Amino acid sequence: MLWNQEKINEIYFQVRELAASSEIFRAELLQNPSVAIAKVAGIELPENFNIRIIENDPTYTATFVLPPLISGELSDEDLDNVAGGVTYDPNQSCGTKVDK
Repeated sequence: MLWNQEKINEIYFQVRELAASSEIFRAELLQNPSVAIAKVAGIELPENFNIRIIENDPTYTATFVLPPLISGELSDEDLDNVAGGVTYDPNQSCGTKVDK
């Protein structure tokens, strides 16, 4: 069996249903998601496919998944690639040079 988006969606819904109805499966899913999901799927998950399971907590209205942290500064080349537009010159008005 190949892991494609259709298969992932199918397994996801099966896991949700089982986690909602079985305390034993839910505990296993929270403790070792890859093993629990592999049991439902019938095959192991791909080697580099990591899963984090979190329980719905009714005390929170929303859960935010943060993007990866961007570290370091932009290089001169990166800055050149994003630079553009015009520089504001207070001595000019509407693109017309104003004589002093």
